Formats: sequence, structure tokens, C-alpha cells
Amino acid sequence: MATAIEPVERNQLIKHPDVVISVGVVAILMVMLLPLPRFVLDLLLSFDITLSVIILLVGLQVRRPIEFSVFPSVLLMITLFRLSLNIASTRLILLHGNEGAGAAGEVIRAFGNFIVGGNYTVGLVVFSILVIINFVVVTKGAGRVAEVAARFTLDAMPGKQMSIDADLNAGLINEADARRRRREIAEESDFYGAMDGASKFVRGDAIAAVIIILVNIVGGLAIGILQQGMSPALAAQTYTVLTVGEGLVAQIPALIVSTAAGIVVTRAASETDLGGEMTRQLLMSSKPVGIAAGILLALGLVPGLPHVAFLVLGSAIAWVAYHLHQEEQVQAAPTPAPVTPKTEEGLTRVTPLDLMEVQVGYGLIGLVEGTQGTALLDRIKALRRQFAEAMGFVVPPIHIRDNLQLRPNEYAIMLKGVEVAKADVLPGHLLAIDPGTAQRGLVQGIATKEPAFGLPALWVPEEAREQAQMAGYTVVDASSAIATHLSELIKRHGHELLGRQEVQTLLDEVGKAHPKLVEELIPTLVPLGTVVRVLGNLLKEGIPIRDLRSILEA
Repeated sequence: MATAIEPVERNQLIKHPDVVISVGVVAILMVMLLPLPRFVLDLLLSFDITLSVIILLVGLQVRRPIEFSVFPSVLLMITLFRLSLNIASTRLILLHGNEGAGAAGEVIRAFGNFIVGGNYTVGLVVFSILVIINFVVVTKGAGRVAEVAARFTLDAMPGKQMSIDADLNAGLINEADARRRRREIAEESDFYGAMDGASKFVRGDAIAAVIIILVNIVGGLAIGILQQGMSPALAAQTYTVLTVGEGLVAQIPALIVSTAAGIVVTRAASETDLGGEMTRQLLMSSKPVGIAAGILLALGLVPGLPHVAFLVLGSAIAWVAYHLHQEEQVQAAPTPAPVTPKTEEGLTRVTPLDLMEVQVGYGLIGLVEGTQGTALLDRIKALRRQFAEAMGFVVPPIHIRDNLQLRPNEYAIMLKGVEVAKADVLPGHLLAIDPGTAQRGLVQGIATKEPAFGLPALWVPEEAREQAQMAGYTVVDASSAIATHLSELIKRHGHELLGRQEVQTLLDEVGKAHPKLVEELIPTLVPLGTVVRVLGNLLKEGIPIRDLRSILEA
């Protein structure tokens, strides 16, 4: 309900967002040219700080970087907005600096007097530290991450595209899902490419801030001494405090936006926001938390160190470690299996023969039930549905059962009780398939052959998915590998699965729409067995039988 109402509320809040953005960009340019009253400058500086905080909070909440795909454009506009405010505030400082600390508005006065105590030396030091943090640490790191991510995302695109095609061919996704995932891949590549360039805006903004503060100090001293007749000490105190206040009020939002850029480009796709992921991963085990608590408690007993701070913090972390340990013990406790009554079957009962079945070793039972990944049963259902849409008839139910004669990780595909294929898979691992363009040697794994087509492949841990995709491998899980193998065998032996009962079902469906066609043809002119052979030969040649009406008329 909430997701359906949310777009309506946004549309009511902003009727024409394109017009708002256009007017905003033009207003930014006008701020550079026109003199602003002090209260308007205070309002715009406050809006700059607020907008920077909003961007940071949005960056913390996104689950995937492409959810904030407009961030490069936002970064450009807010950088331009901040530079226009620098020009407007510089104009006020140089024109009215002789009037006192409030010459450029209350916001700059507050940053110049209250935050640094009116001491321009302290202000210059704080400003220099902020510039160094922003330029050398945050911006440089975020730009490097965006550059590397753009390159590796582009290299991984062929492997991801082939992975989508493999899922589509296996019936795991439909055409709409495939188009959506391809669009997401393209958006991800465009995002990191744009962020690689947008990071240069932030670096340029940091450099411009240093130049602007130097120009303001020199210009303010010249105007104060030569034009306003102020003493050098008074001119230095007045204009330097105002300039430092202007630099701080611009540099703090710049640092916030740079931090947001670093968070967004270093964000890995997950199901929760950054806070949830950090909490889950940092507190995944009680051992490191308990060790940290012990170290803090030990430091609290060392003479000369602040005992209260270390002991209080160590006790709090020890309490967290204790509760984490209690939760781990509860989760590790085994749950009793339900007792099911056993009934003895008659010895004269013969199990009916399945047209097609999949036999698995006991190590693959988790794949069937879905405890070791996507359930194989769901994959087979999707596979039967896709084959019915493509070839024109429904494959009989495919049963899955365990076979203790097989190796633990081995499976066999049976057709009318005869084994037609056998292969091994590794539960808990991913199959990285080399389509012929993968960069071998970059990914470590267990060498194998892809069961359906015999392509060279590797079994890799689940955490190596991104690395394998970036190296050009097509990555699928064990259930997908079995489903793809089964899909190829169904296509190859589809004519053997089509019997009289299946053909009669198809004829009954056609007879509902065209009763005369079926009544006159079968069995008067053509017996049912002949129709079965004709349709079987078509399937053997890979020709679909969906248009059964045209086949019967021919």
C-alpha cells in the first residue's frame, strides 16, 4: 500500500521537477552575477549545508549504487552552487568588510567567530585540515575507487550478459526480467563511468577553495588598508576572520558531499542499507568483540591511562559480546527432527516407471529442498513451463529422488529408466564457465567441465562471484547447472517424451477451438499413431509443434 502511494505524494510535492531543476540551474548562474542581500546569502548557505546532509543520508540508505544513479549530476550542480556562493560571499566581504563581522551575513559570522573563537589563526589551521582531508583522503580515494570500478564493471559486462542468457535459457527468468537485468548492467556501467569524471569536480572544488581564501585575504588587506584607511592589524583581523568563516562554511558541506561520494562508490550491492550491513558483519561473531573488550579492560588497568573511559567502554563491549555469544549458542542448538510414522508397503507393489527423473546423491539433497541455494524443484518447474511455451507440449512431471549408489555430489538423469547423463556438482560453490573469452589465472577454483556443453569451468566459492564475473566467466549456481543440463537433454530427447497420451491431450485442446478439423482427420484419415510419429519427427528435428492446427491441416 505504501509503495503505491509514495509516487503520488512525490508528484504532489513537486508538480514539474524538470522546470524546478532548470530554474535552479539558471538561479545558480545568476547568483554569480548579481549582488545578494545578506539574509538571502544566509538562506542559501543554510540550504547548501542542508542539501549536503540530505545527500549524505541518502548515500547511507541506498542498497545498490545505481539506486542513486543521478548522483554524478547532483555532484556537478551542488559544486557549481557552492562556487557561486563563494563568489557572492566574496563580493560582500570585499565590499562591506569594513562594517564588521556581520558584513557577509550571520552564517559566515557564526563560522568565523563562534566556531573558531574569532581567532583567524585557529580558523586557518582548521580550514587547512579540512581541505587536506577532503582533497588528499576522501576525494582522491573515492575517485580511484570509481575509476577502478568503472574499468572492472566494463570488463565484467560480457560475463554478466552471458549469465543472464543462461538463466533465460534455463527458464529461471522471463524476457521482462532479462531486459530489466540487462538495463541494470548498462546503468551500473554508466554510473561508475560518470562518477569517475564527477570526482574531478570535487577535487577542483577543493583546489578552488584554497585559491579563493588566498585571494580574499590579499584582496581584503589591500581594500582595508588602501581604500578604507584601516590599520594593517585591524584589516588582517577583520577580513581574515570573514574569509576563514566563508572558507569553513563552504568546506564543511564539501567534505560532507565528498564523504557521500566515497560511501556510494564503495557500496556493494546488498539486501539492506549500510547501517544494517555494517552491524551484521561487525557483530557476526562474538570472539573479536570479546577480545576487543578484554584489551580495553586491560588498558583501563594500566597506570597513567584514563581508567574510567577504558573500563566503562570495555564493560559495555563485554556486555555486547556476552549477548552475541548467547545468540550463537541458541542458533547452534540442533532442532529435533519430526518423527514420521513408518508404514510397510506390500512386497508385490511395483513402482511405476517415470519417463524422466533426476537421481541425486545424499550430498545434493539440500539443493532439492532449497537449503543450499535455489530449490532445484523450482528450477525444474520453470524449465517445464519454458519448454512448453517454446516447443508446444508439456513435458511429463520430472521426479527427483535420492540414490545411495551415487557419489555424494553426483547426479544422474534417467530417461525411461535408462541413464542418459551423469555429472558432479559442488553445493555451496558457484560454477564459473569460460565462454572462450575469460581471463584464466585471475580466479582460483576447482577445474571441471560444464555438464551441458562440456565447456571448461571452475568451481569457485560464493564470495568469488564478482571476481569471476570481472574476469569474463559466466557464473551460475549448482541448481542452475543441473537445470541447464536437464534442459539440453529434454531438447535432445523431446521426441521420446511425446507419447499417445500427450498427443491426445494436444488434440483435445485443438478440438475445443476447431472440432471439425480433429473429427474429420482423426482417426478417419490419419490414425493416432501416425500423428504421434509425425510430431515426434518434428521434435527430433528441433521444430516446435505449437501451431498444431497448421500441422494437422497440412
